[in-house]
Amino acid sequence: MHWNSIATALALSASGADALLRFSCSQLVLDRLDPLVNPGSAPAPHLHQIVGGNAFNITMDPAKPPPTQATCTTCTFADDFSNYWTAVLYFQAKNGSYKRVPLKPNSGFEQAMGGMTIYYTPYIGTKQSVTAFKPGFRMLIGQQGYRTKEEAQRFRQLTYTCLQTIMTRTGETLDMPKSPCPAGIMTNVRFPTCWDGKNLDSPDHTSHVAYPSSGTFENNGPCPATHPVKIPQLFYEVIWDTTKFNDKSLWPASGQPFVWSQGDATGFGNHGDYVFGWKDDALQKAMDTNCNINCPALKTQSIAVGNKCANKARVHEDIDGWLTELPGFSSGDHKEGMRIRK
Repeated sequence: MHWNSIATALALSASGADALLRFSCSQLVLDRLDPLVNPGSAPAPHLHQIVGGNAFNITMDPAKPPPTQATCTTCTFADDFSNYWTAVLYFQAKNGSYKRVPLKPNSGFEQAMGGMTIYYTPYIGTKQSVTAFKPGFRMLIGQQGYRTKEEAQRFRQLTYTCLQTIMTRTGETLDMPKSPCPAGIMTNVRFPTCWDGKNLDSPDHTSHVAYPSSGTFENNGPCPATHPVKIPQLFYEVIWDTTKFNDKSLWPASGQPFVWSQGDATGFGNHGDYVFGWKDDALQKAMDTNCNINCPALKTQSIAVGNKCANKARVHEDIDGWLTELPGFSSGDHKEGMRIRK
């Protein structure tokens, strides 16, 4: 796999890391499914954008790991059949109608069909060993119902970047940008980096993992005694092409017009989900060999091949026209924190 110098510089400046994987995963499907939070529900309450292996389904049995079920992946590391997903961003116009915001490829991955950029970082600065995720492992970060800064600060590494150019990597905020962003809005989804060493999941899909007990992963903060096992920092960069909505005459008088698909116009409900699905010990090999962008220890495929891997949506509904309600919502069905604009 070959990465241009711009992408390499971007990855290193974005993370400050001495070792990491950075790769593209094209869009697999946009669908109202969530096998982690709402297994068995079709439809789930709100729309998601999903990347990774095509074993993604209404229900995903932890006893049947994705590599044993998938036949392809949208990711450039061909042994990665994991699934990564987030909510979907919508623009709400002055008249109250909604339009889905398309995804935009990241620098170095211009041929990708939307999707997201995935990072796995084993360490920052000081070389150390990390334990790769195990078959059946899954987790989420963030809470879809959060609507205040105080709530969002629990997940201090869920942020937004108002892109001045595709290379912008400064000025992260916990809430949605309030002004038009010249190159789009990037959501940054960084997962906890400490594991209890026992549970592959937990009832809230969060309690089995934790942040460092002091400091952060980036400054080598120690893991708490309750979660002593260091795991890689999993990090999503998702770029939303908000540029076609930058005409402020279309914006509501109340200001910021972007709304997550679960009905959050504050941005504090930013969240991401993960189901591990690397084949065999491929991820552990990559972490042990301290791959830096390129990883000769891993099998790769072209972005064009990844683009061909796709699932058909299970929930049949209009998600792309000008909508009077978000998918999954109906009149009077808005949750607290949903902005109703007239």
